Amino acid sequence: MTTVAGTPAIGSIAARLERLPHSRWHVKVRVLIGAVTFFEAFDQLLAASALPVLMKEWRLTTGQATFAVTAASVGMLLGAVGAGWLGDRIGRVRTVALGVAVTALASLAVALSGGIETFALFRFVQGLGIGGVVPVAATYINEIARSDRRGRFVLLYEMIFPAGLATATLVAVWVVPNLGWRAMFVIGALPVVLAAMLPRHVAESPRWLLARGRTEEAEQVIAQIEAEVAAATHEPLPAPAAAPAQERSQGRLRDLFTGRYLRRTAVLSALWFVAYYVNHGISTWLPSLYTKHFGLDLTTALVYTLLSNVTGLVGTLIVALLIDRVGRRPALVAALGGTMVSLTVLALAGATSGVQVAVFASCTTFFLYAINAGLYLYSPELYPTHNRAKGAAFGGVWNRIGVILGPVALGAIIGSGGSLAVVFAQFAAVAAVGAVVALCAVETKGRTLEELNS
Repeated sequence: MTTVAGTPAIGSIAARLERLPHSRWHVKVRVLIGAVTFFEAFDQLLAASALPVLMKEWRLTTGQATFAVTAASVGMLLGAVGAGWLGDRIGRVRTVALGVAVTALASLAVALSGGIETFALFRFVQGLGIGGVVPVAATYINEIARSDRRGRFVLLYEMIFPAGLATATLVAVWVVPNLGWRAMFVIGALPVVLAAMLPRHVAESPRWLLARGRTEEAEQVIAQIEAEVAAATHEPLPAPAAAPAQERSQGRLRDLFTGRYLRRTAVLSALWFVAYYVNHGISTWLPSLYTKHFGLDLTTALVYTLLSNVTGLVGTLIVALLIDRVGRRPALVAALGGTMVSLTVLALAGATSGVQVAVFASCTTFFLYAINAGLYLYSPELYPTHNRAKGAAFGGVWNRIGVILGPVALGAIIGSGGSLAVVFAQFAAVAAVGAVVALCAVETKGRTLEELNS
């Protein structure tokens, strides 16, 4: 029997993970996985920062600009599908490392592109990596978290994503006017170093190893984790509680659409679509709206966009601190309701100035980023280990459909002569539908992943 700091390492893998106190090991893992997520967010928003310059440099039409923006989104959609399968097949950590490598190398290729066609092609490839990394990384973080603090643990990690978005805009404020848009994509290639580091410094999920029948490896990994935690806390680990109920799953894709999982998948898919339809529809076009519609200079446009990202970061922090108390469903309903109210007010006000749009867009991102982060917590909770990455990634597919259609809808309305008031009114209507759907969500607060799927 393996012993760690005087405590017998008995019980199931889940029970042994549940009893671990927060330690330097948890911080190390969140920092390394968080660095990956940070750069994925940074890379995701690069096209929005470059778009105002590209439209002038390459004399792009609205349709071509939409094509440039949505190319990466199509890649993210396909990347989410592939990564969900890979994450359950070859492991969470290896899938994340592969996605990071693809994202970084494609970013360098984008920087070297000479026209809108090659730009869109390499952004598509970059999207494959971004779409795959984020849901699988969130799945991993969920699987190492304790059930009683999982919401806070995961969402404090998820704050790194809006931080990456804000940093991309902040860096763009100086880099794009002074060094050009290509320099932004060169910076986006830096995480290739993380792709090499990750498998050597982050242990594979012991829950996944056990689900794949690799019991000996799972035991070795959990024993190593227990040793690190005990050494960091300088105290014996508490005894594991009784093993939670066993999950019932054969890991088939069709399981996501049968029995109780059909409702979970339907609600989750709708929420992902709504959140990213509204979020990306607005955020992708904001810099261009400020410069083209309101005549603001590029620096002012990027500063206004940065404001929206900062308020989104604040919204994520607040929901991280509250979600284990109030629960997932109330948090999602409240955030979608707040999004609807902010956009409705902006539509009724007419969206007549850049300052007005900046203020209400920032109120909107306060709620939207909280929704997005909450869904990265919520998605993996709803599925058993065999299907967890596939389930989370399937939600990511609808996320990417929203990412594609949101900017397309905005571009179509503006291109046909529609007003900004109409643009924001239709986003408010979509958010209202999302709030109603969220009322049907299953509550997962305080329950182990095994309890939720036994």
